[in-house]
Amino acid sequence: MTNSEIKELAGKYLINNYGERQIALVRGEGVYVWDADGKKYLDFVAGISTNNLGHSHPKIVEAIIEQAKKLIHVSNLYYIEPQVRLAQRIVELSFADKCFFCNSGAEANEAAIKVSRKYSKEKFSEEKYEIITMKKSFHGRTITTLTATGQEKYQKGFEPLSPGFKYVPFNDIKAIEDAVTKNTCAIMVEPIQVEGGINVPSDDYLPKLRKFCDDNNILLIYDEVQTAMGRTGKLFGYEIFGAEPDIITMAKALGAGVPIGCMATRAHIAESLTPGSHASTFGGNPLVCSAALASINTIVDENLPKNAEKMGKYLTQKLLSIKEKFPVIKEVRGRGLIIGAELDIEGKELVNQALKHGLILNCIGTNVIRFVPPLIINEEQIDEGIGIFEKAMSEVTKRKLKVEG
Repeated sequence: MTNSEIKELAGKYLINNYGERQIALVRGEGVYVWDADGKKYLDFVAGISTNNLGHSHPKIVEAIIEQAKKLIHVSNLYYIEPQVRLAQRIVELSFADKCFFCNSGAEANEAAIKVSRKYSKEKFSEEKYEIITMKKSFHGRTITTLTATGQEKYQKGFEPLSPGFKYVPFNDIKAIEDAVTKNTCAIMVEPIQVEGGINVPSDDYLPKLRKFCDDNNILLIYDEVQTAMGRTGKLFGYEIFGAEPDIITMAKALGAGVPIGCMATRAHIAESLTPGSHASTFGGNPLVCSAALASINTIVDENLPKNAEKMGKYLTQKLLSIKEKFPVIKEVRGRGLIIGAELDIEGKELVNQALKHGLILNCIGTNVIRFVPPLIINEEQIDEGIGIFEKAMSEVTKRKLKVEG
């Protein structure tokens, strides 16, 4: 089928909650994808920070095929060997002692919210249930994680929202101190705000937050759905700042493209999730856990966080060079291979123009271009992407000047 044929069928049969899409992607290899008409693209979106190993990585493909031959799914009523091995690997590599597996980042955040409330009620008080999150945060699209998300644009029309959440500005310890009450059980934060615009906190923010939580019997939850698995230059984003959480959530790149989420925590907190208190039918099934284990082992064995750090610096310098030529770029910010270019114009036209020339980008909000290519990317491929981005930028700004003139 062609792009236009797929688009026509989608218009007829799919709910249009994603808006208009330009192409249908049908094949991928490494940092490249191809659409239904055979056109090749350089992918700087990576499934929204998901394909950290690129597309159809041989080790992931092999793990999926081998597991599919043996066993695709069984219930969590039974022990699942790949799930146990994956949990062991995550614990070995992180602060955590125990893992719960689900299907997405939103589900992982739901689990974090539930365990933090249950633990706090059992340990301290029935009134200790409130969770503080950050303005411009993003934690998912279930009703509860939507409520946890500190952006009204995602919540509009879905009221009434879940009770028990309060929002404060990101990177502001004083605001947290002022917001905490005897009802506060947890603070939930992204080490780097991604959907909020690639907002990086000051180096002392998370350490101060850690100390504040310790001093006030408050749990600290890190939403690392986008920052985990090497993208920031460390395997986990919290490692950059030297402040461990009590609970961490991850998804996206954990499975290299298969749907898996994980909530990991310390043993004494995990004890609150007693049998029957939480569950997931598909969570941690043999197929996804085999893929995730191959993913995390490949990221570690090939030292891809180090490559993310090196290539992130290279990409940032290239973007800063373009910024000097095009004043419409206000700021370039990020860590590792999670970089945002903030514009003083809307970014949609720029994204569409880059797509025409074979580069896949996306825009956060209205004016921040997100660069999250696979962690396997090299300098030559970055140069290719930057060349297309600069060409698209030149065309869009010339068009803008012509219209204004």
